[in-house]
Amino acid sequence: MPHSIKKAVIPVAGWGTRGLPFTKEVPKEMIPILDIPAIHFVVEEAIHSGIEQIIFVTARGKSALEDYFDDSPYLIEILRKKGKHEQADFLQKIGKMCEIISVRQKEPKGLGHAILAAKNVVGNEPFGVCLADEIFPSWDPRNKSLPPLKQLTEISKSTGLSSIGVMEIDPKDSSSYGMIRMETPKFRGIYEKVLGTVEKPTPEKSPSNYAVVGRYVFQPEIMAALSEVKPGFGGEIQLTDAMDSLCSNKGLLAVDLKNERYDVGNLFQFLKAQIDFALKKPELSDKLKSYLSDRK
Repeated sequence: MPHSIKKAVIPVAGWGTRGLPFTKEVPKEMIPILDIPAIHFVVEEAIHSGIEQIIFVTARGKSALEDYFDDSPYLIEILRKKGKHEQADFLQKIGKMCEIISVRQKEPKGLGHAILAAKNVVGNEPFGVCLADEIFPSWDPRNKSLPPLKQLTEISKSTGLSSIGVMEIDPKDSSSYGMIRMETPKFRGIYEKVLGTVEKPTPEKSPSNYAVVGRYVFQPEIMAALSEVKPGFGGEIQLTDAMDSLCSNKGLLAVDLKNERYDVGNLFQFLKAQIDFALKKPELSDKLKSYLSDRK
């Protein structure tokens, strides 16, 4: 029987250059969507996907991430004394969300290198990977829609293969993504076999319209593949090179994710996320609609 997937690696060691100047002193993963940091949504998705242990791959200046998921008994006590029990309950829940383990990526050598840094903690188990600047807020366990990572864990458990999340994009945007090559131009079902990947191709050279997005589930052999990858552009270990190795050996599956997605490192998508989340809050929705209408 395939292993249950209980661990997820979240690389958070990057410098966050897309978020400057805010990210000069504050981790980009703490950028708030209204009053909730982006990393909260990513960890919450992992927990609802069956993950029990979160592995942060960190760097200097990222301690705020661990602190956020730590217990805050003194602050909770103050809130309760002031009668703010709802806020206290929420903070208490954050402190008990999951087990957090941190490992250091001492040099910024790419996403593949960051995942490889978690090798000793992951061990010989399949594991998830979530990129912290991509949030998928539209899943809801109440209506039985699955979080993206859960979709991947289910496929990987049933097939014994690694799987990656992909989404169909406008072809003109292909130069901003890793694009997949597969047997057919369109998905025939929930997933398709990946033949290879092309990193940020021009539209005319893109092998498909399906882009890799920030959710993955890997079988243990990805670590051996990453160990053999030679540094590429900028001296970085590219995850896509290791994924291509999987394609040539046991296989790699692409899962067509239909969820709403925001890349909060992209300024326009970050703005969209703020507006869309505000419109879903009863206490903000009418005020925001009125304000936007008056600004026309």
